Amino acid sequence: MDLDISQLSNVLAMWMCLVVLLSFHEFAHAWMAYKCGDDTARIMGRMTINPVVHIDPLGTVFIPLAMLLLSPDFIVFGWAKPVPVNPSNLSSRKRDDILISMAGPAMNIILAFVLMFVLRLMELSPSISNSAIVEQLPEIALISLFLCFFNLIPIPPLDGSHVMRHVVGMSEEMYYSIAKWGLLILILILNFFPIVGFVIYNITLAVRELMKVLLLFP
Repeated sequence: MDLDISQLSNVLAMWMCLVVLLSFHEFAHAWMAYKCGDDTARIMGRMTINPVVHIDPLGTVFIPLAMLLLSPDFIVFGWAKPVPVNPSNLSSRKRDDILISMAGPAMNIILAFVLMFVLRLMELSPSISNSAIVEQLPEIALISLFLCFFNLIPIPPLDGSHVMRHVVGMSEEMYYSIAKWGLLILILILNFFPIVGFVIYNITLAVRELMKVLLLFP
């Protein structure tokens, strides 16, 4: 595949944006764990937005870059190293586990809203409304929202699986035994049931459009 300098620059720029979004996502998990009484992530240096400590070679580098290079028109996604949590430090294992797991997706929604808010402010300024930065903000917001809703899929070890585990009363042993095969299960589901990805993508688009409507201030 031949890429010119401009296309390669766009690929690297979108990849760096994804890395930043993933870093904020993991920071949110670590911050919420700290607020719930577990300082494991903070001690290990994970309560930060510094991308270096969150990068997973496969999920943060290889797969996202491959997606951007091979399918530049497809929305990119990835994952970072999971934030370590010691359940014994939590005052309420069930409540706190749900709060910690939902903190990441919540951060992605907040980031998307902030990006769309900045976009709206820039659109109101004629001098910068047609800049390259303005054109990329909706795409970055879309990636952030996609990360949110993708992570809500109830397949271990995705964030939504923590809520599912408590709803169905699954034991920790059973959960972690399934989580070992989580990536393979996820790949098989997305491959044999593409409707899952289609639904997530359309929910993502709908939420971004809703944000646009909410930000139509004079």
